[in-house]
Amino acid sequence: MPRGTYFFTKDFLWGTATSAHQVEGRNENNTWYAWEQEDGRILEGHQSGLACDWWSGRWREDFDRAQAGSQNAHRLSIEWSRIQPAPDRWDEDALDRYREMLVGLRDRKMTPMVTLHHFSEPFWVAEMGGWENEAIIELFAAYVRKAVEALMPYCQLWVTINEPNVFAFSAFVDGVFPPGKKDLKQAELVLQHLVRTHARAYHVIHELQESARVGAAVNYRGFIPATWLPGDRIVAKVFSKIFNDAFPHALQTGVFDVIHKKQSLPETADTQDFLGLNYYTCDKIRFSPFAPGRFFSRQFFPKGALLSESGTIAHVPGGMVDAVKWGHQFGVPMIITENGVDDGEDDLRPQYLVEHLHALWRVINNNYPVEGYFHWTLVDNFEWERGWTQHFGLWGLDRETQARVRRPSADLFAEICRTNGISSEVVEKYAPDALSKLFP
Repeated sequence: MPRGTYFFTKDFLWGTATSAHQVEGRNENNTWYAWEQEDGRILEGHQSGLACDWWSGRWREDFDRAQAGSQNAHRLSIEWSRIQPAPDRWDEDALDRYREMLVGLRDRKMTPMVTLHHFSEPFWVAEMGGWENEAIIELFAAYVRKAVEALMPYCQLWVTINEPNVFAFSAFVDGVFPPGKKDLKQAELVLQHLVRTHARAYHVIHELQESARVGAAVNYRGFIPATWLPGDRIVAKVFSKIFNDAFPHALQTGVFDVIHKKQSLPETADTQDFLGLNYYTCDKIRFSPFAPGRFFSRQFFPKGALLSESGTIAHVPGGMVDAVKWGHQFGVPMIITENGVDDGEDDLRPQYLVEHLHALWRVINNNYPVEGYFHWTLVDNFEWERGWTQHFGLWGLDRETQARVRRPSADLFAEICRTNGISSEVVEKYAPDALSKLFP
């Protein structure tokens, strides 16, 4: 059997990603806290509660674990509702806590990446109409100005909005995120507001910090026609256009193009310094005249693909190649801002991790500009409408005691980060099922 190591590029960013509401705990002033109080909104009636207790300071021990695992970067989000708890009030203590987190990363020789919106906003914003109200563009810009002014000495990598496509679809088509609506035209309006809000934030950040690098994190989901039939190809193209393409295309060209609307937005053109790519899985897609609510389509996973514990993610590492090749069209460097699998027993994750990273290495080796990889996630956390039923962490969490439980994947990822590559010895030790695929 061949032996060797697939090395990544010099100065490659290796880290994990987290988000504020999912790890901080005790946040009772945002849209998700209110959503969690409604019956039937979260699987098994779960609530975020204490989460991972970061707001009380447990981020320190988790950052220590990340540092001990040879990670040189971390992506975290900050919570608008903490920084601006009311329209006329800023909380300087909250900014001090976030400043302390970023200093903590810098002290650990880790590069911070800060996300400014990760699915949640203050409840007072929702009461004003939230993302359906055009006023949110300037409200968000004011929050960004306040946050960046306070934190820019410690951060140069900014993600304005996490997964705007997932947010718009989940909140306004599928109805599983607040405000729980099912209206495609409203989803398109919200996505347009998200595009314009990103562009406004981009200009605010660069006004304050010339050296900043600003992007958004888009969830790429491959939609593969199930057959060569025209119906399958058409519905796959429609899904990809509105879910994958619309947001980053508008940031590149200044044209917002979805099913019911095509609009020139010149102020949004050329407003990304990098593209954040979140990739988890892909779908086969087939035309179905009996599914008008899903754009006349039926989606399913590729035959024979290994599935995550919840059955919501299929292990398709080739989709990582497709994601990067797709992202390359937007003409900016890319960073994998999320990738991972829910796996409480840590059975699939080692294979998922090494095979996806090998796919990423292959496409980088073909000169596609990818600068880093952030694994989702560092420690099990509150997974939105699925509550605590999914386990994405390299470390498990005992919610009763807040103890962290080390999974073998934590050591696997540490070896990869330390080496800046994937060695045959590491694959043989942690993911032997992948050995013959990576080192044939």
